[in-house]
Amino acid sequence: MDIREIARRAKVSTATVSRAINRVPTVDPQLSKRVWRVVEELGYFPNTQARALVSGRSRIFGLIVSEITNPFFPEIVQTFENLAVENNYEILLTSTVHDPRRMELSVRRMIERRVDGVAILTFGMEESLLQHLRFRQVPLVFVDVGPDTPHVANIRIDYLSGIRQAVQHLAALRHTRIAFITGPLRLKSALARKTAFLQSMSEIGIPTNLITEGDHTMEGGMSALTKLIAVHGRPTAILCSNDMTAIGVLREAFERDIRIPSELSVIGFDDIRLAQFTTPPLTTVQMSQTELARLAFQALMNEVGQMSEDHQASEYRLTTNLILRRSTALAPTTSDRKKAPRKPV
Repeated sequence: MDIREIARRAKVSTATVSRAINRVPTVDPQLSKRVWRVVEELGYFPNTQARALVSGRSRIFGLIVSEITNPFFPEIVQTFENLAVENNYEILLTSTVHDPRRMELSVRRMIERRVDGVAILTFGMEESLLQHLRFRQVPLVFVDVGPDTPHVANIRIDYLSGIRQAVQHLAALRHTRIAFITGPLRLKSALARKTAFLQSMSEIGIPTNLITEGDHTMEGGMSALTKLIAVHGRPTAILCSNDMTAIGVLREAFERDIRIPSELSVIGFDDIRLAQFTTPPLTTVQMSQTELARLAFQALMNEVGQMSEDHQASEYRLTTNLILRRSTALAPTTSDRKKAPRKPV
């Protein structure tokens, strides 16, 4: 079964069949309907590899994420895939698990499949691996870290907006001992969040040295709270670099019989779906995963459509906002803290 048989049954030329199957917009709608009616009757499936050779497009986008098991990423993947289906694209998905070797293999896999573009939503990318894709004129989309070169789009996250709102919210609740648990400081995104926190604290005139490094995991959040208490004493509020860290803080606070939020206010960052279902529900800075995926897909579509040599880098912006739930409250007074019973730890 090939397009010649479809053309014969639909009473059109093979060129019309090819253009209809490839959804070329100039095809007469009535002819296109006839072609697709025959395609469905015969159960015909186009040879995508052959189509790619003819058109020069694979109609495949690569999507690289850090960890598919991290609750931050599934909604990104789902939204990206939905948009791909709507636009007659497939996606080639891979996760790096923060392994540089695996990242390199992922990039090579994308090249071998002749993808039309790659969205790299890992919040950390080895600069040396960029060359594999840049030399092949493959359109790329990065979060925060992409170079300012043609065919590379950057999605800039406005970390400061949401973190400033979080710090001002805590200050309005009379907190002065506000701690921050960073992400791994080898990541530019983690450094950006720490910088946004320090700037926001400086703006309201509250100095702080209550900062410790985490690893963006729940276990890391538990360890970070233990370290904060051991080194600095207990803060009255903690802002975390991501929600997984904040959930770890909630768990460790429970183990230590520290009541949330009456004795310790906690704020996360990301607004993963799980944040609504913690006890208490987590106040967090929202970085919309749906919007991030939409921007990444739109950026790739724009880059694919503008592959001229003089096309310059594009930039997109994603804002962040504070989402209030029930993990923050007025700062406890000294007498409140003295009255609270404690479990042995």
